Amino acid sequence: MDENRESIHLLQSISQGSRHSFDIFYEKYIHFVYNIAFQYTKDHGETEDLCHDIFLEVLQKADQYDPVKGSVRAWLAVKTKSRSLDRLRKKKALLTNRLEELLSGEEKSADVTFLAHLEQSIIIEALKAIPNEQREAIIRSYFQGETHKEIASTMNKPLGSIKSLIRYGLHNLRKQKSLLNWVQSGGGEKNNGM
Repeated sequence: MDENRESIHLLQSISQGSRHSFDIFYEKYIHFVYNIAFQYTKDHGETEDLCHDIFLEVLQKADQYDPVKGSVRAWLAVKTKSRSLDRLRKKKALLTNRLEELLSGEEKSADVTFLAHLEQSIIIEALKAIPNEQREAIIRSYFQGETHKEIASTMNKPLGSIKSLIRYGLHNLRKQKSLLNWVQSGGGEKNNGM
């Protein structure tokens, strides 16, 4: 039996309630789905959440697979890409909403004021360009509203390290902002007037 026919048979058994078939299907495809999702999220926790959601959907809706539309592997790839992009869109919207909430508050720290001057697209690009731990600490602090103590607990780091990650992260964001603004203003092009 070839791989696709075996997978179709597993999906049919899953749709009839076979937990054993689901376990086999999961073991067969978890690495495939994980690798696709990770290409989009670049975050192990997010990727694990996506895999959970995708395989839960397979468990609940295995009968929706249509062999006429492609292989099981292609079906899973499309499903994974679609869910990954949905998650990224939601995350971007949450970041934007959180920034707007921060900016609408009466009390604005110098760091929040700095973030206010970044255009939304530049924030996203600048955050992508700083080290992962700095990005995570900044997102948790400024966009998810966690305290430094909560971040330290979540990231399993001392409180002082979290404060340093945020301080250096904001410094790196400022450098990225300057660089991105310079490139967007055409500063990266040769001046033909000289």
